[in-house]
Amino acid sequence: MLNLSGLSKSFGGLQVLQNVSLMIPERGIVGLIGPNGAGKTTVFNLITGLLLPNEGRIEFLGRELNGMAPYQVNRCGVARTFQNIRIFKEMSVLENVLVAIRPQRNHSPARVLLSARGVRHSKQREEELARELLRKVSLLETADHAAGTLSYGAQRRLEIARALATAPKLLLLDEPAAGMNPVEKQQLMNEIIKLDQSGLSILLIEHDMSFVMGICKQIIVMDFGRVIAVGSPEQIRQDPRVIEAYLGREDEPDSTYSERPA
Repeated sequence: MLNLSGLSKSFGGLQVLQNVSLMIPERGIVGLIGPNGAGKTTVFNLITGLLLPNEGRIEFLGRELNGMAPYQVNRCGVARTFQNIRIFKEMSVLENVLVAIRPQRNHSPARVLLSARGVRHSKQREEELARELLRKVSLLETADHAAGTLSYGAQRRLEIARALATAPKLLLLDEPAAGMNPVEKQQLMNEIIKLDQSGLSILLIEHDMSFVMGICKQIIVMDFGRVIAVGSPEQIRQDPRVIEAYLGREDEPDSTYSERPA
């Protein structure tokens, strides 16, 4: 579904990504993991058009995404959430989802003039869709609440509902479980599994290893801007390159993993 070939990205003299090549299959949940500063979010920003690669090619369903604006990438079928929550806090929960649905409409001036009833019917369908998406992420009962009053975990689920409102084929989740308590994480895991079962492809970044190992069929590991391992959860657990990236080498007692800048 998604093919990244030889992606490189630098900011000034800082090389953030070096010759990253990935293939994301159609259907399934894929995890993208690695220590802070490994380049994971930069990969997401390149895929979604927020950044341009210095080198390399990005293809989605056979279509090149290089040079597309974020809204164009979204129209191709790729949606994402962010590390930092970006909801409209003063708007209602329902309105937050509707703003993502409404750009998909085709309300030409002629249609508005010829059929006000048709437009009203379209708005009704959009609200029904928005409520169905909120139901999928267990937020339907909060539809009329101000989004800013939701708990942190609920706000993250609202971001997912808003991304789903653009009808993506591939959903990118950037640390969806960050800041959640164990109960919220388990609820989110269940909801992501249901999305997978519905046919949606999912690529997620997450630091919680139990979360990643619990839902991902394939895991990609990055370190210092490079892909160092790809495999099943069991293969990744046992890969010495992954162990070294997170824990340091056994012959270097002072090299235990410490947080690096994102």
